[in-house]
Amino acid sequence: MIKVNREDALNYHMDGKPGKIEVVPTKMLSTQHDLALAYSPGVAEPCKEIHADKENVYKYTAKGNLVGVISNGTAVLGLGNIGPDASKPVMEGKGVLFKKFAGIDVFDIEIDCTDPDEFIRIVKSLEPTFGGINLEDIRAPESFKIEVALKEQMNIPLMHDDQHGTAIISAAALLNALELTGKKIEEIKVVMNGAGAAAIACAKLYVALGMKMDNMVMLDREGVVHPDRDDLDIYKAQFVTTRKVRTLAEAMKDADVFVGLSAGNVLAPELVKTMAADPIIFALANPDPEIPYNVAMSTRDDLIMATGRSDHPNQVNNVLGFPYIFRGALDVRATEINEEMKLAAVHALANLAKEPVPDVVLKAYSDTTINFGRTYLIPKPLDTRLITTISPAVAKAAMDSGVAKHPISDWEAYEQELKERIGIDQKLMTRIINQAKKDPKTVVFTEADNYKILKAAQIVKEQRIANPILLGNRETIEAIIAEHKMDLQGVKIMDTYQEDARREEYGQLLYEKRQRKGLTLFDAKRLMRDRNYFGSMMLNNGEADALISGLTRDYSKTILPALQVVGVEEGVNKVAGMYIILSQREPFFFADTTVNLNPTADELVDIIGLTARTVKFFDTEPRVAMLSYSNFGSVRGDVPNKAAEAVRKAKQRYPELLLDGEMQANTALNRNLLREHYPFSELAEKGANTLVFPDLASGNIAYKVLQEIGGAEVIGPVLMGMRKPVHILQLGSSIREIVNIVSIAVVDAQNYNNQHL
Repeated sequence: MIKVNREDALNYHMDGKPGKIEVVPTKMLSTQHDLALAYSPGVAEPCKEIHADKENVYKYTAKGNLVGVISNGTAVLGLGNIGPDASKPVMEGKGVLFKKFAGIDVFDIEIDCTDPDEFIRIVKSLEPTFGGINLEDIRAPESFKIEVALKEQMNIPLMHDDQHGTAIISAAALLNALELTGKKIEEIKVVMNGAGAAAIACAKLYVALGMKMDNMVMLDREGVVHPDRDDLDIYKAQFVTTRKVRTLAEAMKDADVFVGLSAGNVLAPELVKTMAADPIIFALANPDPEIPYNVAMSTRDDLIMATGRSDHPNQVNNVLGFPYIFRGALDVRATEINEEMKLAAVHALANLAKEPVPDVVLKAYSDTTINFGRTYLIPKPLDTRLITTISPAVAKAAMDSGVAKHPISDWEAYEQELKERIGIDQKLMTRIINQAKKDPKTVVFTEADNYKILKAAQIVKEQRIANPILLGNRETIEAIIAEHKMDLQGVKIMDTYQEDARREEYGQLLYEKRQRKGLTLFDAKRLMRDRNYFGSMMLNNGEADALISGLTRDYSKTILPALQVVGVEEGVNKVAGMYIILSQREPFFFADTTVNLNPTADELVDIIGLTARTVKFFDTEPRVAMLSYSNFGSVRGDVPNKAAEAVRKAKQRYPELLLDGEMQANTALNRNLLREHYPFSELAEKGANTLVFPDLASGNIAYKVLQEIGGAEVIGPVLMGMRKPVHILQLGSSIREIVNIVSIAVVDAQNYNNQHL
């Protein structure tokens, strides 16, 4: 599990704009005419259309893609009844997940109300606003009454995710675990340890899949739910056992399945030993499972296990379900989320786990062994196929069960729409960071007497992204660490002025490299006091796997030591710099933005090749546009001529590459413009995602404008063509940007022998 520092968590929510969400207009509002259309008097026209036919609300407003995440904060995971105000960060977080994974907009609504009848009335009154309702963190048994009543009274999809999300994901895992063990769901004996909202939803869904009620024993805090108890509410009373068992130990004997939705460390290893052959344990309490994973697995070698934790196989994570279930329900304007839709999601998840795992997922988890089996029962959260698998299945089930008001007819077009809604590659940095964590490398930071660098070093150490080496004045570094209470214990600190023996050794090596380029031995040894030279030599000698620098120094002065010491990759004439622009649509790649002032046509060909290779490194197929101020010869001049020549030569050198130009930037990015005016272009179908600029000025200006006013996250610069991983930060980079570059550097180092930037 990722360690989260309290100060970091608070700063994350507080810095910049407080919170995690904002409302972003989807229409232009730059002129008086725009405002007149958006509000008065123009807004009257859609109002009249909706008044005439309520279904037009989906045509003229955002309702069809808007979900309300609604809670009263009475059962916040891990925190309990903390109230509506304190629950708001959680609800905002849920909204972020909806947007990230399914492109769904969210308003979070925290209601100061614990009376279920009043809560029902309030939520029902919100139906005109939302296309769907996600109930969240409402305590049982009130949550059961609330959901049942609202489903009866409302005509939009509604789901209490705490109940049904866990049920759907765990049910998919259960089906696959049973298949692997050769057991039948109608024959298995199940122990359900927990009787809250999630446990009861799981029990109901398992029964819908074929489990016999008589074969299940449910336990709450008071023990087994049996008919002699007089403290059972109507919801628990549905699950009284007919068997003569009164303790967990008795229930576990010869049980096939244990599902824990209770508390950590309540299942003893001795009880696991009494289970039937090939037992299945879903210990889903968080953060501590009912039995630790390693303890359980060492108890039985025939055990299949799942938990709610990301650091163990078979994570039952609700994010595998709710974004895609609501996506499918919204897209057919379902009047509810019914049992057929939930079961469709279960089977879609279970079946997806049996499909061959694509390379992009294997790379994200740095695991080439992911295959359907005991440690892979359900897909991984970063599997980009989830939205195109679960959402269509849910939509079809809604149509087949008669609750879809807007059926889908063209399923191929729908799949493409799903991909474009979220920008299927939004998860690029998540994949890179996860891959880095699989095999952390040693990264030397040459500017460690800086707070941002030290904070980034702490983060990459805590998250096991990298093993930092800190170069700088020891006293200064230790003072900053102490002042800000950082945890960098065990991290190596090196002061170049105190490393006499290394400076001598490194100076001799540099002299041997540069003696025929005007460098004397005296000057070589003197240069080793410079941390960029010292760190570059550590990388050159294999004492570090990657180097990070440039936060406080000019780019050109920072890159020079690396070029002189580490050098460029064999076969590369010019290194180049690239920025990644993470837009809502998809990631875009800009080059060269940092190194080459005015490259020749031949140098542009090299840059095109380097950039295309690097884009593939990020699991994206490059669609390259060579930019200019001209479209395919529409204007003559030195820049268009150079760009056109570079395209001609690059097509000869890289015939498999999707490349065209020269063209203007808006032409490259606007598919409709390309199709209308330049249908002959190789980029007309999809547009470009990789932009190569004709000179440093245009590339540098473009990414900086986007960074400051474009509303996109900018990652970089990524230095391409070095012999070993060297990455030069943008002057004044944020801590987040430093962590991103370190993650890229680590993955670069992991791939060093096979493919590097």
